[in-house]
Amino acid sequence: MDRQELLKDYKNQDDKMLLGNVLDKIRFVETRNKIENTNFLNMQEIDLIEVFLKKIKFSNYIMWGGYNSAERKVLIVFPEKYNIYMVEKNYTKIMSVIRIKLPNENCGKYNHRNYLGGIVKIGIEREKIGDILVDNNGADIIALNEACPFLMQELPMLKRFEKSNITNEKIEKLNQVEVNKEEIKIIVPSLRIDNFVSDLARTSRNKALEILKSERVFVNGKLETKNSKQIKENDILTIRGKGRFVIKEIAGSTRSGRIIVIVEKYA
Repeated sequence: MDRQELLKDYKNQDDKMLLGNVLDKIRFVETRNKIENTNFLNMQEIDLIEVFLKKIKFSNYIMWGGYNSAERKVLIVFPEKYNIYMVEKNYTKIMSVIRIKLPNENCGKYNHRNYLGGIVKIGIEREKIGDILVDNNGADIIALNEACPFLMQELPMLKRFEKSNITNEKIEKLNQVEVNKEEIKIIVPSLRIDNFVSDLARTSRNKALEILKSERVFVNGKLETKNSKQIKENDILTIRGKGRFVIKEIAGSTRSGRIIVIVEKYA
């Protein structure tokens, strides 16, 4: 593979660096016959990489974040001789769980932002951290194994967690908490994505267009920037900074012809 030729169409330097790193991982795997992985990737990066790998016709990879519906995932590249089972056995060598169990007096006190804020405060790179699964009793923080000793050392130093029980667990022990959902009804003039972004983000149509152009909107995990995209039942719409929404039902029309939509909002 000619590196320059493969990357010539990518003008954004961050994109080019990310894809260059992916090519390095592929070359390492092909020369050393060992599994390689990236840091955790956000949805935009995942979409960029998957389109690129399809373009170069490379298929020996898995995106994995610790559980099936994870938002943040690592790219795992593996040699031709490996099968999926052999790759899965290596998950535990890549990532694990930092479990924070809160004392009784703090149960229900913290949300996702509080845990992420604590992680940022101790100075660890965000790409070393995957999803953070929060319940009433605490949280499971998915992290690269290399980051876990630092997290175990520094998190107990934070005042909010000083009385918590913090342990390092294998990724198989992840607590997949049931996500709270709220059913809401919206009424949109059409099924174009900009109408959904405007209503669900509670903003103007012009602001919705800005959100789309700023690459903050994903449909079923794929980046979407065009306001003409049509939304359909069972689509999962993610608006970064606003939340994740499942389009449950196109429920009919009003007398004026506007469309009634039932949406599940992830709390």
